[in-house]
Amino acid sequence: MLELLQAANIFVGEGKFKGIRVSTRPDYIDDDILSVLKKYHVTSIELGAQSLNDTVLEANERGHTVHDIFLASKLIKTHGFELGLQLMVGLYKSDYDTEIANIQNVLDIMPDTIRIYPVVVLQGTKLARLYEDGEYKLISMNDVIDICSKMLMIFEQSGIKILKCGLHASEFVQNRMVAGFYHPAFKELCETKIMYENMRGELIRKGLTLHESNNIKYFVDFEVSPKCISPAIGHKKTNSDYFKSNGVIIKVTGNKSLPKYKALVKEVRVCT
Repeated sequence: MLELLQAANIFVGEGKFKGIRVSTRPDYIDDDILSVLKKYHVTSIELGAQSLNDTVLEANERGHTVHDIFLASKLIKTHGFELGLQLMVGLYKSDYDTEIANIQNVLDIMPDTIRIYPVVVLQGTKLARLYEDGEYKLISMNDVIDICSKMLMIFEQSGIKILKCGLHASEFVQNRMVAGFYHPAFKELCETKIMYENMRGELIRKGLTLHESNNIKYFVDFEVSPKCISPAIGHKKTNSDYFKSNGVIIKVTGNKSLPKYKALVKEVRVCT
């Protein structure tokens, strides 16, 4: 640890990096370790929490408990470090309700940052054997996207910075993947769902009925955060196509005053 910290520390200072970010296990954190990290200009510590459910942690042989996560998080905050959590969605013995409950547990800790990694099962692992034996029942991809979209929206609204959602595109993962929730544009899928739900809710509140129709009934102009124009249209235009199939042509423009994921109906025109 000291060898790595010393190697990185020389790049911290005037005109260089502001600090060092490290990630570690929750049960590797104590006052002595934090004092050493502070000495070597570590400013941010991410904990590989993976889950905030003891049954899931034990089943996946993580070697730490939820109590360890809360204790380490409190110590990290007390010593003045930026706190990050890393979650894995869809682990062995987890289910939809467990993942939703994890959201509140994260809010109870209130980290500064979070990374969300849906599980990918790779060849040659114990998870792969459990999956092939039928013991490991995966949550559906649609449910995982729903879970992660809720996480993104709630954490964003709570002021927790999302550093990552989904794995980087990787030939290694694609070639060795047995099962799981990998998609090269996973975060975009989640944000597409967030914007779909918010835009659909806005239309309903405006009194517009949505049902499958080959006839265009409305032209609707939406305003969203500039960061959300693409998700509002949808991954591969899925939102735009959905609304069109329900008789609504949408136009999306950016409004810098709107918070992320917010959608407002600017104008509705009835097709004549």
